Amino acid sequence: MNFNPPKGTDDIFPPASRAWRRALSIWERLAERYGYDLVIGPIFESTEVFARGVGESTEVVQKQMYTFEDKGGRSLTLRPEGTASVVRAYLGSGSQGVAKLAYAGPMFRYERPQAGRRRQFFQTGVEYVATASPDADAEVVELGYRFLEELGLDQVTVALNSIGDSVCRPAYLEVLRAYLDGQRDVLCDESLRNLETNPLRVLDCKVCAPILSDAPNAVDFLCDDCTAHFDSVRARLDSVGIPYRLEPRLVRGLDYYTRTAFEYIATGFDAAQNAVGGGGRYDGLAEALGGPAVPGVGLAMGIDRILLAAGDDGTDVVPLDLFIIVAAPERREVAARFLSELRLAGVRADMAPEQRSVKAQFRAADRRQAAGVAIVGVEWEDDRVVVRNLSKSTQDVIKREEVAAWAKGNR
Repeated sequence: MNFNPPKGTDDIFPPASRAWRRALSIWERLAERYGYDLVIGPIFESTEVFARGVGESTEVVQKQMYTFEDKGGRSLTLRPEGTASVVRAYLGSGSQGVAKLAYAGPMFRYERPQAGRRRQFFQTGVEYVATASPDADAEVVELGYRFLEELGLDQVTVALNSIGDSVCRPAYLEVLRAYLDGQRDVLCDESLRNLETNPLRVLDCKVCAPILSDAPNAVDFLCDDCTAHFDSVRARLDSVGIPYRLEPRLVRGLDYYTRTAFEYIATGFDAAQNAVGGGGRYDGLAEALGGPAVPGVGLAMGIDRILLAAGDDGTDVVPLDLFIIVAAPERREVAARFLSELRLAGVRADMAPEQRSVKAQFRAADRRQAAGVAIVGVEWEDDRVVVRNLSKSTQDVIKREEVAAWAKGNR
């Protein structure tokens, strides 16, 4: 049997998984701090959710989805992205009014595997549903940026654009289509097909975009309402200190986007795909799914790519605050109770699963990369414990009730 994971997927194993745990913990804290409730949806959906929501002519739907028929003859698809699923869940819940929702989980696309582009990848995201306020757009952009800040990814640029709405976009698309029609000789086959269905996606083509530098920009065709909305988003971002650059060619790759579009570009990440997250407004998505008009804005952050860009392999994460050394077999029972007390106090602690020599237990502490050890020995009779900081090679004897604070202080 081959023990390797399927092509384009990865086993996230220690120490790399420590970086993942840290990233996901930071994400959960931030999402909660910003007022987003957790939503957990199915890992597969009716294929119609993505065909209608993402767009039948998109590359995601046409080429990248993992679609299968279940035993009941229903067409199902492993989710390739999170937004359509969350909006479907919002509509299905019967909810009315503003909802702030956060999610995290694996997504699936049949890609050509490379660094930062996997067939199973992990995204965290938020959706701010049932509000058209530009403040919601700016808050979502800020949340993603703060997340990257807390992860230590400092070489990040926010690329920002507005692609208009159903009022002003038709006029822009007409001008853009006429321009692209005159460029047919230089367009790739994929862009020629997109020219007929959604010319915006031609501007997102990695092959054609560089040779279309003089193409008309959506921001030059915005109606008054879209202009005012975009100005308000930018003013809010300025007020909270989020740096951004205007990127008039940024359109994103999914059909549901309207008005605000943005990406987080890791400028120090030397890879073909250096966008570590992004999102935008999708005021027509709920209607595309067959529901009422419900505006919304959201983002998705690619954890795989973020950690790759940050160069975080988890080796600098200390997995344990404390390892308990049991000096003699007769003290294992009290040591086990002490371990439980420390864990209840918030200390990341462990001990060997069976009695071994003290020397062997110290080796186990080293293998577990514990910051310190606490030795349960004869000092226990006086309610005291020997503690040793393994990185500094310092040792002391302290009261039992002081061990938790000592261990946390070594983090």
